Amino acid sequence: MESITKNRQPPEVLRAMTERAYGAGRIPAGDGWVSELGHGWFNVAYRIRLRDGAEVVLKIAPPPAVEVMTYERGAMSVELAVLDLLRTRTTVPVPAVDFADRSRELCDADYFFMPYIDADNLAVIAETLPTAERAALMEQLGAANREINSIRGPHFGPLAGPGHAGWRQAFTAMTEDVLADGERRGVDIGWDYHTVRAAVAEHAGSLDEVTEPRLVEWDLWNGNVMVRDGRIVCIIDHERAFYGDPLIEAGFAGTQLAAFGDPAPFMRGYGHGRLTGTEQTRRRLYCLHLLLIMVIETVYRGHTDTGQYDWARSRLDEAMALLGRTRR
Repeated sequence: MESITKNRQPPEVLRAMTERAYGAGRIPAGDGWVSELGHGWFNVAYRIRLRDGAEVVLKIAPPPAVEVMTYERGAMSVELAVLDLLRTRTTVPVPAVDFADRSRELCDADYFFMPYIDADNLAVIAETLPTAERAALMEQLGAANREINSIRGPHFGPLAGPGHAGWRQAFTAMTEDVLADGERRGVDIGWDYHTVRAAVAEHAGSLDEVTEPRLVEWDLWNGNVMVRDGRIVCIIDHERAFYGDPLIEAGFAGTQLAAFGDPAPFMRGYGHGRLTGTEQTRRRLYCLHLLLIMVIETVYRGHTDTGQYDWARSRLDEAMALLGRTRR
């Protein structure tokens, strides 16, 4: 996926970064030692073959001159923190971090190296799998997501703060950040921004049912799941995590909007039954928040293809209808 947030670097800089991480003796030699991994939507990632044949991945944060959405600021620091949490406090398979550099000496942004995962991206192969195998993988994902959510946080909101004592305050602040981002860039979301704010405020009482902050990935879609031989072998891309309500996880989105797919296998693996009325209201708010981001980020990322924008605009109308707002 093309995006102006991808901070591509020339080969000589990539070599210098690799030498700093692994030493002069492992600097890549010859041709064909680097290739860009194309599935990401935000950071650039390179697959690099070291001189001894080992393969690693280099992930580089966006350049500082490119404006990102408010919630995306400092995303690489969030990812490194979450990787440490998951490695030390769960059995969920995540990449090791070989080396991280925040000095900005070799390039203009943070970066880190991790081992290359020799596996298939679930988003790429999902439609080629037999239905039963695909469902089994989604059950595994549900179980893994539940284990991630078992980590209790010190507050609601961003990992590094500012924290909130209540989930209502944290979520409404997160949503306001998204709306303010859209207004700042004049993004046409198809609705008056004040109407969206009113819909959130009308249903915000449902958020008070959440009293304990949990680590949530939020961005755990198929594209961040690596599989091999019918098993999940790694979960990648953890930069959007925060402390909040586990029901905001991507696997629950389909409970309210069919466009996000059948949630049943994920929910079986997670061990979550049918949503209560209050849970449905919360999940509808979370769908609205997600779709606002999907619409607004297309402007921040400089998309020239309108496919995501058009799709998300239509789904945003559906989410607003679920919250009692329809066009006149």
